[in-house]
Amino acid sequence: MRAVVLVGGFGTRLRPLTDTTPKQLLTVAHRPMIEHAVDHLARHGVTEVVLSVGFRPDAFEAAYPDGRCAGVPARYAVEPEPLDTAGAIGFAARDAGIDDTFLACNGDVLTDLDIGALVDSHRATGAAATIALTRVDDPSRYGVVPTDHDGRVLGFFEKPPPGQTPTNLVNAGTYVLEPSVLDRIPVGRPASVERQVFPAMAVDGTLFAMAFESYWVDVGTPATYLAANLRMVRPSGGIHPEATVDPTAQVSGSVVGPRATVALGASVNASLVLDGATVGENARVEGSIVGPGANITAGACVTGLSVVGFGAAVEPGERLDGARRPEPEG
Repeated sequence: MRAVVLVGGFGTRLRPLTDTTPKQLLTVAHRPMIEHAVDHLARHGVTEVVLSVGFRPDAFEAAYPDGRCAGVPARYAVEPEPLDTAGAIGFAARDAGIDDTFLACNGDVLTDLDIGALVDSHRATGAAATIALTRVDDPSRYGVVPTDHDGRVLGFFEKPPPGQTPTNLVNAGTYVLEPSVLDRIPVGRPASVERQVFPAMAVDGTLFAMAFESYWVDVGTPATYLAANLRMVRPSGGIHPEATVDPTAQVSGSVVGPRATVALGASVNASLVLDGATVGENARVEGSIVGPGANITAGACVTGLSVVGFGAAVEPGERLDGARRPEPEG
């Protein structure tokens, strides 16, 4: 089976980390996020992935010059313009010549849901499309999907107002699709699966869903990005073998990437220090993200889910709390 993986977004909520790097190429536990997603697909029988690329396609091509991602054959479908979720799926599937049942998923979701069970359910119901669902505390941030006892979707409500959600089961961003779904997606113009295609299919009765009690995280914000990293390195710890940590430094519950340095007397707690970053002498990083090549200089303090971008610096003795350096534009 083939899978279309959506990797075309700009990752604006993760800026400044994504100013120059596509979100799906940010590392989680020392490995690009996209590789975790593709690994999961491969474990469930996916033999080729089609990466639907928009922002910085050259970065993906440079990361996987041999046309394989996580060991799986990969091809690129480069959108000529942003086509939204349905438009991107349609463009990539047509570009790859997909004419059989296929998977589509978001490349910024990390999960261990049972894709094989989802495919089996899809085939058993004869659905045109089947959505994986997951349970969340605040469904107003997602596409809410009520179903009947047979799993038939009764409606699709994208980000409804708080307190007006019929269920806390939401769209988990993994779909099994028949090629007939492509007929519902316009060619060459933007279209949304969440706001157009799936609501129309719910009305037609051709959309089904299956709920999972699985690990699932939408890695779209600094908080979820940090949490995903910290979860994946437990309990063995997250200091990369190529990192340099001074014996007097204190690193606890954190990820320290390759070629990163944590200097004499520094403290790093519940944080992410990415490739080539430096935490200087007696500096403190608490619950924050230090981007690739960034420099937290001597005596500086970075706390409160601050995000320091690629190559940026926090000056000696400076305190950065709940801020971003540099501040995202707009």
